[in-house]
Formats: sequence, C-alpha cells, structure tokens
Amino acid sequence: MKKTIIVALLLSACLQAGDIVLTGTVVSDGQKMIGSRFMGYVKKVFVRIGDKVEREDDLYEMESAEFDMMKSQADLMLEQSKIIVEYWREKLRKVNIRRARNKNKKTNEIDIADMVDLDSQAANIETMLESMQVMVKEANIKAKQMASTYNYIKMKAPSDGVVVQKNIKVGDMIMPGMLTIMIVDTENLEIEVSISESIISRVKVGKKVPVEIPSIGYKTTGVIHAIVPDANPMTHKIKMRIRFNRDEDLNIFPGMYAKVTIK
Repeated sequence: MKKTIIVALLLSACLQAGDIVLTGTVVSDGQKMIGSRFMGYVKKVFVRIGDKVEREDDLYEMESAEFDMMKSQADLMLEQSKIIVEYWREKLRKVNIRRARNKNKKTNEIDIADMVDLDSQAANIETMLESMQVMVKEANIKAKQMASTYNYIKMKAPSDGVVVQKNIKVGDMIMPGMLTIMIVDTENLEIEVSISESIISRVKVGKKVPVEIPSIGYKTTGVIHAIVPDANPMTHKIKMRIRFNRDEDLNIFPGMYAKVTIK
C-alpha cells in the first residue's frame, strides 16, 4: 500500500514538473459573413470559392429595376418639395416688401385694411413655408435612405480576405438576413486552444509558448493574448487565444491542426 502511494506521488510530481502539450486549431481573427438586407434576384456574381478579394471589391449584384424606380421617386419628391419651398419663400419676400412700403408711408396714407390683409397673408405663407420645409427634410431623409439601399444592390467586400463560402448563383432569390458569402482573413491568424481549469494557473496573458503546425512542419513562438470562458459552462473548459508570426511562404489556413506546449 505504501509503495502504491509513493508511486502515485512520484507520477503526480513528474506530471506537474513536465511540459503540457495541448492541441488547438488555427482560426482567423477576421471572419466576415455577408448577408442581404433586401429581397431580390441575383443578377451577377463576381467571385468564386477560393478567390482572394480586397476591400471594396465587388462580390455580387442584385436586380435593380425596382430599386431604380424607388430611388427615382425619392429624388423626384425631394426636387419637387424644394421647388415648392422656393415658391413660398419668394411669395413671402414679395409680401414683406409690400408691408415694408406701407410702413414707410405717412400715417394719413396708410390703408389699415390693406395692412391687416398683408399681415394675414404673411402669417399664412410662413405657415405654408414651415410645412414645406418639413416636407423637404422628410424627402431628403427618404432620398438618403434610398441611396443607402442602392449601395446594397452591388455588395462589396468589407475587408481583404479569401472567399470560403458562397451560397448564391445568378438567378437565385435572396431573402433578407440570408448568408450569401463568407470571407476569411488569412493574414491575421491565431491558434485557439481549449484548456481545463486544472491548468489555468500555468497560463497567463502575455506568456510566450512554443507553437507547432505539424502538417507543414512549422514551429514558432506564440504569445497568449486572451483567456476567456467557454460559451458552454457545462464543459468546464476555458478558451485560450495565441497570436503567432505567420510565415508568408507557407500555406497556413484556418482550420489547420496545431500543437501548443505549456512549459
């Protein structure tokens, strides 16, 4: 019995003193999921799976006939409301000129009825002018909304990356919120490792750790930059993110198997 206890203690001491090798996965720090905000048919698709894209590159285009009509209506409403505002503004200017002339007349030459009528006209015109100015603001907002909507007709890449998923083709109907294209940044890569709470005392943010990607024989040193709880608390696991220097000459992609050694 005593020998068994001694052997167990020795094994425990060896495990505590030895290195811990953890398995992880290469992940991208920048994954963009492109979705649609509006319903419509796909007119053109400019990319394929595996294509490298740069920010502002065209990804796909939707049929724009309906949006063209809505945008034209919004622009026309804005122009018409501006014209109406100018009409009432000019009318108010003329009435104010007549009021000013009457005020400059001698007391015995002033037509009281005419003054009252001009004051009433000015008040009514000012009310109409204020209403039309509100209409211009509303039409301007509508035109800006349509301009913003129009930008979503031709979807552009939000950042540099590689197309890893494409769920659309020409002629497909897109629904709002539907995932159309996924782009992954292959430049800013990290290694994600799940660790048990029993070794949490051995890791800390800023600690350097040896990193290996066995499939390509790549070894380097990484730095722990984040330790966060797992989304599922029942697993009793903690996620650790490790940044490492990526060799430009090697094909390192998200999803690759990696090994991390905790000294």
